[in-house]
Amino acid sequence: MEPLIPDTIAKRVQSILTKIRLAEEKAGRPAGTVRLVAATKTVTVEHIAEGVRAGLCMLGENRVQEALPKIAAFTEAPVQWHFIGQLQRRKVRSVIGRFDLIHSVDTVDLAQEINRRAEEAGCRQNVLLEVNIGGEPTKAGFHPDDVVRSVPMMAQFSHMCIKGLMTIPPPTTGQDSARPHFRKLYELARQIAALNLPTVEMDELSMGMSNDFDVAIEEGATLVRVGTAIFGARHV
Repeated sequence: MEPLIPDTIAKRVQSILTKIRLAEEKAGRPAGTVRLVAATKTVTVEHIAEGVRAGLCMLGENRVQEALPKIAAFTEAPVQWHFIGQLQRRKVRSVIGRFDLIHSVDTVDLAQEINRRAEEAGCRQNVLLEVNIGGEPTKAGFHPDDVVRSVPMMAQFSHMCIKGLMTIPPPTTGQDSARPHFRKLYELARQIAALNLPTVEMDELSMGMSNDFDVAIEEGATLVRVGTAIFGARHV
């Protein structure tokens, strides 16, 4: 990762928060409707700390092993941790109870494992269902039609609460190219909400990243995942 001085991180955080507020206003949405999840994959604890001091309160990690020491370093900080990467079933036990929200539940089998592990831990895990909104064969996530059919089954999992949906649209050449995909996720959430199922809410839509979060906000996003625009380019 390219080095960033603390001033730069603080200024970038404030710039993103301002852009979120402006996008809310443009969309006619109340201030505070949209929250920023800072994607911290490969970001050092020191840089994350600068971001937290600048106003970050939701942090998103992609990898369990990378996340655990970071979570331990911020036990006294007023932050929430979100798991935003692809989650393997064998890693579920390490995630339960450590993350306030899992954004990437992409199969019924994974949901079942989360429910089982949450029951063992004596807690109830909040999750989002990942939707492969563009139907890309190489991308994880429920097909839009399949997620509607699968939700009633997952609603029976008593130690898991579905809070909404997440998507990463196909690569686009411009912000407006992503708009139809964001709109489709919003419409899908409304369709699921109309089922009136227990343990299923559609209050959260996690969509939009550094290059398109303002368009996602216009189309109903409540959580935007921004990393590069805050911490700079990173190495995988």
